[in-house]
Amino acid sequence: MKFDVVVVGAGAAGMMCAIEAGKRSRKVLVLEKTNKCGQKILISGGGRCNFTNILAAPDRFISDNPHFCKSALRQYTQSDFITLVEKHGIAYHEKKLGQLFCDESAKQITAMLEAECAANGITIWEGTGADHIERRENSFLVSTGTQFIEAESVVIATGGLSIPKLGANDFAYRVAKAFDLPLAPPRPGLVPFTFEQVDKDRFADLTGVSADVSIRIGKIQFRENLLFTHRGLSGPAILQISSFWRAGEAVMIDFLPDVDLAGLLKEKRRSQPKLKVNSLLKEFLASRLATSLLREFKDLPELGNLSDHKVQEIVKSIKLVNINPSGTEGYAKAEVTVGGVCTSALHSKTMEVKSVAGLYFIGEAVDVTGFLGGYNFQWAWSSGFVAGQYA
Repeated sequence: MKFDVVVVGAGAAGMMCAIEAGKRSRKVLVLEKTNKCGQKILISGGGRCNFTNILAAPDRFISDNPHFCKSALRQYTQSDFITLVEKHGIAYHEKKLGQLFCDESAKQITAMLEAECAANGITIWEGTGADHIERRENSFLVSTGTQFIEAESVVIATGGLSIPKLGANDFAYRVAKAFDLPLAPPRPGLVPFTFEQVDKDRFADLTGVSADVSIRIGKIQFRENLLFTHRGLSGPAILQISSFWRAGEAVMIDFLPDVDLAGLLKEKRRSQPKLKVNSLLKEFLASRLATSLLREFKDLPELGNLSDHKVQEIVKSIKLVNINPSGTEGYAKAEVTVGGVCTSALHSKTMEVKSVAGLYFIGEAVDVTGFLGGYNFQWAWSSGFVAGQYA
């Protein structure tokens, strides 16, 4: 069988690419090895799909080359995708920090993409994955088990390793290696941390407790909610910082980012000398959390009897909390895969492989990873769009 373009993977990036190639009157086949297009779209945002972010900009993405994403994001912006959503009459809202969600269901986004594919004559084979891709003189031969497909262009949109229960695998990396393309080592991103035993014991009774925190690794810092789990830490703050974390690194947490705790303790020491530190902290933090953070201090005196040195120690125990994660929850719980096909191997304008004309990598398969909050979908739309202009 012959097609102009074979897109491997019917996720966000793959379908966007197929739609754009179809608009150019290209004969396009999309191969999806699972039985349903857009599996990650359907589960995202609690089933409402955080489909983009109005604040999307290159500085919200992680890559060995932070400039690589600029061209695609400029060619297809969040405003462009919002226009598409509005064209299909999908109601949406901003939740927080620029995050846009469907009012009703993520199914509306997959239905929109499938409708656009149908309108542009795209052929989609569900339940059919690519097994092997071979370069011929002026084309590619794609094998799908029993079928062989000849195509001028092949686009790899199979994503990374995150959420294997939805079919994630290393196909993109295997293709990259077969064509001698460099890889940035993949690792789980936007993923919960697990505790070392000492921290598991330290925070054992805090499962379900949340707090608004400032969290940092070196110069990387986020301000978001944190959630204690029975195995470690989760919540938006943890997911954000996890994409930057490397094994062995410490994470620093400020549990009262808006409070000058040293100044407050000294002021209360004068105005309310009989007040206990625990009682003061419970105005700002969950009672169990306040107790846990002060656990190292035995029988703290009333504020009026605290020394300056003790005030400093208390401040440190609340605002400079050092956590050394044992690891993460891995790809099973990771929303994205950090790393992937090195951007040095690709043209930023087109997503085409520099050394293999007609071969493209897009979306999560590439070493471009967005922050939490719709940024990874925007990268999928943008990278898929630009590849679709050229494939």
